[in-house]
Formats: sequence, structure tokens, C-alpha cells
Amino acid sequence: MSDELPESIRAHAERIHLPCGEEGDTIGITSVAEIAHSLKISGVEVEAEAIRMDVFPARYLRNRESISTTDQLTLLESSIAMVGLGGLGGNLLEMFMRTGVGNIRAADGDAFEDSNLNRQLLSSINTFGIPKADVAIGRAHQINPSIKIETWDEYLNPSTLPEFLSSADVAIDALGGLKLRLALQQAAAEANIPLVTGALAGWTGYVGVVEPGQPGPANLMGRDNAAEEKLGCPAPAVTLVASLMAVEAVKLLSGAPSNLSGAMLIIDLQTLTFERVSL
Repeated sequence: MSDELPESIRAHAERIHLPCGEEGDTIGITSVAEIAHSLKISGVEVEAEAIRMDVFPARYLRNRESISTTDQLTLLESSIAMVGLGGLGGNLLEMFMRTGVGNIRAADGDAFEDSNLNRQLLSSINTFGIPKADVAIGRAHQINPSIKIETWDEYLNPSTLPEFLSSADVAIDALGGLKLRLALQQAAAEANIPLVTGALAGWTGYVGVVEPGQPGPANLMGRDNAAEEKLGCPAPAVTLVASLMAVEAVKLLSGAPSNLSGAMLIIDLQTLTFERVSL
């Protein structure tokens, strides 16, 4: 297969005018799928090899001027482990799939219900009663079937977190509530990987990056979920917090420093204030 893959990519490549105005070779999603099926490999492997050959996957053309070719390849070869597929987790999954994070492991033991519709991207009237983990798999097949996605239909606990985080480059805290956050932060530290964390209550929230051994928001926030339960989770706040988390995760996966390492960004959307607090 060492020769088959490059030959197949070259045969399917198309010369086009790139968004930047230059000419370049690209490969479309249908061709990627055909090659992956023919060679019995993942689409991510096809896309990664294409980038090495300077044949850019059409799926990621609009990333190209913001995410370098080298960084796009790194993202395709990276792995994240994300806990939670609700409001934050559903938005994050969508952004990671569209950005091109090649290997995603996600866990959530919950199923969708009507109260999720106000902010959970994966929810719809057709998913009531269906496990969030199953819906996430279906969404991945619709948005980016090239990626490798693994879901755990269960609520994680301190004893299952080490296995869940194994082989991941970055851990993502997309939990609802506060109860498991400290255990996840500690497990990420033991796995020697950074943790991107975020939470919100009403129109306020925070985002932080916790490097192994550093203190994080979970050391300060306690375990009481009352704020989130009383103030709710409006969609604009959920989406903004998830977007900021996704940016920091992409930085870390690409090898770039995070401006929130050892800190947290506190957000108040009612007053439009953002404050970075060092931990």
C-alpha cells in the first residue's frame, strides 16, 4: 500500500484556484472516501498523506489562511479526549470535526430530552431518548466521516478516567455541573496532558487551560451546581464558551502556547466584559 496511496491521491487530485488566489492541487471528499474504502484505511490517513504530497483536502481549504499546512497535518494526526456531549460538548464536537481534529474520543452517559433543545447542538426532536454518544456518532458520519471517532455511552468516574484519557494529546472538560471536574483535572495531570476547561451559568462563564501540575478552576469552584441550575444555560453563552475552548484546544494541539495556560478567562455577556485571571 506504500505506493498505492500516493498514486491514488495523485490520480484524484484536481488543480484549482485556491482561495488565496494561487493555483494548487486539491482532493475532494468523495475522492478521499473512495480511496479510503478501496485501501481499507481511514479518510484521515488519506488526507494526511495528501497534505504531505502538497495536495490539500478541499474540506479544509477555508482553514488554509488561518491554520498553516503544517498545523492542519498536525491536527489530523492529533487525538483529543472529551468528557461531555451536551451543550459545550456538542458544539465542541462540531468545531473539532469541521476543523480537522483527526481522532476524537468522547463520553456521555445521558440521553437527549426536550429541555436540551435550547442550547445542545446535537439535540433535535428526533433524538429524544437516544443516547448522546450514539447521536454524536451519527453526526460525525454526516459532517466528517474521515475522522476516527470513539464514543463511550457512560458517565465516567475517577476509576475510568485514566483509560479514557490514554493516548490523548489534550483533554477537554465539557462537563455539565462541577462534581467530576476536579477528578478530571487530576486525571489529566496524571496522564501528563493539558486540560481545556469551561463552564457557564446564565450569561457568565469561564474558560481555562490547565497544564499538568498546575492549579485550575476546579480547585476554586467547589462541587455545588446551584448556579448553573438556577441561572440556566442560554445558547449564545454556551456557544461562546465552547468557541473559546475550541480555539485553545487547537492551539495546544498545534504546539502553540495558550494565552490561558495557568489562567482563566472570566466572561460576562450582560456587561460584555472579559477578564483574565492568573491562577
